[in-house]
Amino acid sequence: MHQDGHTASRDFEHAPVMVEEITEVFASVPPGTFVDATLGGGGHSAAILESRDDLDLIGIDQDRDALDAARARLSEYGDRVRVSRRRFDDFDAALADHDVDSISGALFDLGVSSPQLDRSDRGFSYRHPGPLDMRMDADQTWSADDVVNGYSEADLARIIKRFGDERFAGRIARAICAARPIQTTTELAAVVTTAIPAAARRSGGHPAKRTFQAIRIEVNDELGVLPEALDQAVHATKPGGRIAVLAYHSGEDRIVKDRFAVAAGACDCPQDLPCVCGAIQTVRIVRGVAKRASEAERQRNRRAASARLRVVERIAATRKSDGQPVEER
Repeated sequence: MHQDGHTASRDFEHAPVMVEEITEVFASVPPGTFVDATLGGGGHSAAILESRDDLDLIGIDQDRDALDAARARLSEYGDRVRVSRRRFDDFDAALADHDVDSISGALFDLGVSSPQLDRSDRGFSYRHPGPLDMRMDADQTWSADDVVNGYSEADLARIIKRFGDERFAGRIARAICAARPIQTTTELAAVVTTAIPAAARRSGGHPAKRTFQAIRIEVNDELGVLPEALDQAVHATKPGGRIAVLAYHSGEDRIVKDRFAVAAGACDCPQDLPCVCGAIQTVRIVRGVAKRASEAERQRNRRAASARLRVVERIAATRKSDGQPVEER
């Protein structure tokens, strides 16, 4: 059932990760429009809008409940806030929704929000009974049930290994196939837990955490849509603007690092010879190593424990070989 705005707002009340660091990232960008490409409950956006009265917001999210919550939370900022219910690889289309051509910056807070995890009816939680759902967009027909009860053992093992960094992926996939049909999240969590050797269950958090993460990423094609979304954000950002990404999984972070490296003009030419590959630089890397949350924040906010922040700043496009400006399309 669709919730009213007040209920959704309460459900999405949670502490945004690294909010002070994110606010600092956008402290120096030019005035204009910034995009929160994963709006969620609007916590990061509220902090940015509060710190910069010369910025307005376009918030993107595919989760209807998240948009309801964000509208309620950000209502005090009036017409400075506009939203689009889209997946973030529809970045350009979201800008077109509001007749915006260029932006001052963009934020991507990847993964699933704490309120989504905590609501058992969404099917993200391995701790509370719920349906095998895990859809961020409730209108999507494909769900976790299709993955858990429909994938071959080989395909299950592949995604659990790739998206969950799970060393017992083969054992888990075999156990899932043997236990079918699996109906609920707690049933799935129990099957996964039993498949993992007892000694390995004693550390690293809940034994089913990595498998649930992998299935969620597969259901929502999170890594598949990320490169295009980042490229669109870089292209839309004007010089001096910044793109910041919070990643929580090594696969996400690897994609972010790679796409930013390409935008920064990465090439395969030998360092001691002139660049001849035609690489074009459109950003500078603000920080070469991903920034982590402080120890204090990791202690009080479990979601911050795995967060990695990467930031780039947009520059005028230049050819890497000779530093000459090039016209962008």
